[in-house]
Amino acid sequence: MLKRDNLPLVVVLGPTAVGKTKVAVNLAHRIEGEVISADSRQVYRKMDIGTGKDLNEYRIGEKNVPYHLIDILEAGEEYDLFNFQRDFYQAVADVQFRAKVPILCGGTGMYLEAAISPFQLLEVPEDNDLRKELASMSLTELEEILRSLNPDLHNTTDTEDRNRAIRAIEIEKYKKEHQPERSAIQNYRLYGIRMDREQLRSRIKERLDQRLQEGMIKEVESLLNDGIEADKLFYYGLEYRYIAQYLIGEIDYNQMYTSLLQGIRRFAKKQMTWYRRMEKKGEDILWFDANEGIEKICQKIIKDLENATI
Repeated sequence: MLKRDNLPLVVVLGPTAVGKTKVAVNLAHRIEGEVISADSRQVYRKMDIGTGKDLNEYRIGEKNVPYHLIDILEAGEEYDLFNFQRDFYQAVADVQFRAKVPILCGGTGMYLEAAISPFQLLEVPEDNDLRKELASMSLTELEEILRSLNPDLHNTTDTEDRNRAIRAIEIEKYKKEHQPERSAIQNYRLYGIRMDREQLRSRIKERLDQRLQEGMIKEVESLLNDGIEADKLFYYGLEYRYIAQYLIGEIDYNQMYTSLLQGIRRFAKKQMTWYRRMEKKGEDILWFDANEGIEKICQKIIKDLENATI
């Protein structure tokens, strides 16, 4: 019997297309839990197919499994790591207040680490003097400054855009001058879902084909028609970048498809690299082969949770 007193935060992670959402939802159904998304794009409305929300998976039989941090913003709005951590803390408190089990599920490494970090992220104000100082610098110069401030830089998207690079420098400088508060999350268990590399590559292709058939191109076209500029969509991830490029005529369909497939496969590889880095830093991830099936994986997770609360 699973004891609910002092139950740790449950984290289900894994690369894209591995089936972690199904595991998290079925686990929530079995232990009276609620799923909290750790996906940097699922927070946006009207971005459903490209972000892989798969909201139909949150229904088990006649019951809907509650979820959080999905569809909370309009496409085009700003959302960063600080916002996520703040909203995550609120979601956990809300779930626990109703005596349910919070289950964090996602593949965005930075979001996962922010959730389980022993410290709260700092709310960093804009530094207008610093921004004026950096305004005339090239993207290469900004990247050099950023890496000098944070040699262990893993969020490479901050080096692909001037505004993001300047903001990242602003944050790193502020962090060196201020001490963060301790996090409210001190007790958690990490469960990873993975599969053979070639099988995952095949799964990614199957899912991409399915989502294109479901209308992913029309979804991106609708966002463009709503007034969201293509340049903005480029930073919402691979699906939105390449499909937007296709829709505005920069690339043809075959180029779009090939680039997207290769990009998603590379992304899955980067996710696994990120998780291995987490393990090297001391995080204990209990891994399961996706081919074991949802039933068996959930049983093993529940057994581990039972042992953790004895």
